[in-house]
Amino acid sequence: MTKAKTGNYFEDFKVGQVLVHATPRTVTLGDVALYNGLYGPRFAVQSADTFAQAIGYPRSPVDDLLAFHMVFGKTVPDISLNAVANLGYAECRFLAAVYPGDTLSATSEVIGVRENANKASGVAYVRTTGRNQTGATVLEYVRWVMVRKRDKASPAPEPVIPKVAEHVDPAQLATAVPKLDAAKYDRALAGSEARWGDYTIGEKIDHIDAMTLEEAEHQTATRLYQNTAKVHFNLHEQAQGQFKRRLVYGGVVISLARALSFNGLANAFHVAAINGGRHVAPCFGGDTVYAWSEVLDKAEIPGRADVGALRTRLVGVKNRPCADHPYKNDQGEYVEGVILDLDVWLVLPR
Repeated sequence: MTKAKTGNYFEDFKVGQVLVHATPRTVTLGDVALYNGLYGPRFAVQSADTFAQAIGYPRSPVDDLLAFHMVFGKTVPDISLNAVANLGYAECRFLAAVYPGDTLSATSEVIGVRENANKASGVAYVRTTGRNQTGATVLEYVRWVMVRKRDKASPAPEPVIPKVAEHVDPAQLATAVPKLDAAKYDRALAGSEARWGDYTIGEKIDHIDAMTLEEAEHQTATRLYQNTAKVHFNLHEQAQGQFKRRLVYGGVVISLARALSFNGLANAFHVAAINGGRHVAPCFGGDTVYAWSEVLDKAEIPGRADVGALRTRLVGVKNRPCADHPYKNDQGEYVEGVILDLDVWLVLPR
């Protein structure tokens, strides 16, 4: 019996297979402090117990993306230890608030497989569920990841490509947000006067600020989530590969772009859902990340007069400012510098 694990390769994934991921993780205030030190998010609800309690929370919840990455990290040894790249997300819903002291665990179901034409790798589609210590689901999402094959000559499985929703239904949003006392939502302390009704469909917001990613920082962030994917850490191995260096974990780019979005979306305190997303191009240590957002849609949430939903496209860009909102060219191709294309529902006070 081999005790050391080499991780799953593409051939190991079977549709219907359920993976129980090790190990449960208790989220602490230390995790929150380190997350804040790495990205600098400033959303008031997650920053101050006094602010959160004034509007109806028992205390400040953990940043939504910290919870996401904690759950995601659990899945890596079983799903993407041998990954070439994480390709995309869909149907991601944040269903319950996570607080310091909660313990998160994760399971995944394989819902699709497709071998690539080069026969050297394939794409695995999984639906992951994150639960807290009571068994309550705090988030769930679909992702697809390109994974190396153990043996290029192994036979291809029958392709199964799951159909995913184009976007999460607004009626399913904000279950993680308690009924807010809007009168006590202090916009001066939150950092912006703009509420849900002040945004218009088609509006584009340059978040202006930027941050350079350092090698030590992106590795520290990835270790924080217990994400063990080799491409982020092993320079000796990666020096032999396509890019000759370590890749920044895509979640680092997501969190950084989200933190930068505070300048323009300060009252968008909750990420309610990720409708879809792509890591368009790789990011490396030394790259500087900028971000901008476009308002794609607005929606009332049934039964909620206190908050509304804003659907935005969050675009992460490296090594160029975003005053001209870089995205795609006339041929529909991403322009140079775009590294992240994320479609999200955000919740704001009304």
